[in-house]
Amino acid sequence: MTDLMRTALRLAADGLPVLPLRRGKLPFGNCADCASSACGGRPGMKTPGPCVCPRPCHGWAAATTDPHAIASTAWEPSWRHAAALAYHPGGAGLTVVDLDDPAAIAWARESLPATRTVTTTRGEHWLYRGVMPSANAVRAGVDIKSHMQYTRWYGPGTGTIAALPAAVRALAVKEPPAPRIAPQGLTAPLRGPEGGCPHRTPAYLERGIVMAVERIADAPSAVHATVYRAFLAVLSTHGRCGCLTDTHMQRLFTAAQARGESLRHCTDAWANARGALGM
Repeated sequence: MTDLMRTALRLAADGLPVLPLRRGKLPFGNCADCASSACGGRPGMKTPGPCVCPRPCHGWAAATTDPHAIASTAWEPSWRHAAALAYHPGGAGLTVVDLDDPAAIAWARESLPATRTVTTTRGEHWLYRGVMPSANAVRAGVDIKSHMQYTRWYGPGTGTIAALPAAVRALAVKEPPAPRIAPQGLTAPLRGPEGGCPHRTPAYLERGIVMAVERIADAPSAVHATVYRAFLAVLSTHGRCGCLTDTHMQRLFTAAQARGESLRHCTDAWANARGALGM
């Protein structure tokens, strides 16, 4: 029994689904169908899925807490040639924010709640309690590994694992592509050809702003997308009639920034919403 297998059995006993990695941090193909990373839940699938092979197969789907599978003769050659140990965060109810460089670590310390950290060969892993979709390159030097993904085991780390925050979930939300227009700031109110709102009362506009602010403030997750949709809703109703002022836009921006959005993101979201409406 190799040292990696002993570690794997110990982690599996603690509820962490594990698998061996070959050189290059790549999983082994443990059967002929999976040798080219084509493992899936049914024949012909190209993305990894729940294993239906006679024995543990490829990628995150091979991760297991079953000590009999880990120590089986089917996995014995893989452990003998393994270069590292990995685990499936989502299978353990975890999300890993993979920070690849000092700049990414500095960003996380400023932007994310403190949690357990693990030192890696290039940076740090920040572990949170909760599962979400995995996503690569959510920003420079930052990947998210959770559901249907594996990550290398570097050790238990230090600190207490915090609950998965909305700020991390929001990183995986993709907005519509930014239109090719200059970002709009808050230097002047929007003005339509009528110079006023011919079909709505001031009270209606005020209610619309209040609802948008409440929608942003109450968003349980996906704050990026919520901000964009709130801006889009306000602009679709009042963006062409000239009734929006700097004060209205500042209230929306302030609500978004209170949820952790930067001024740049607010400006980009406003520009994207205007572009989507052809404004």
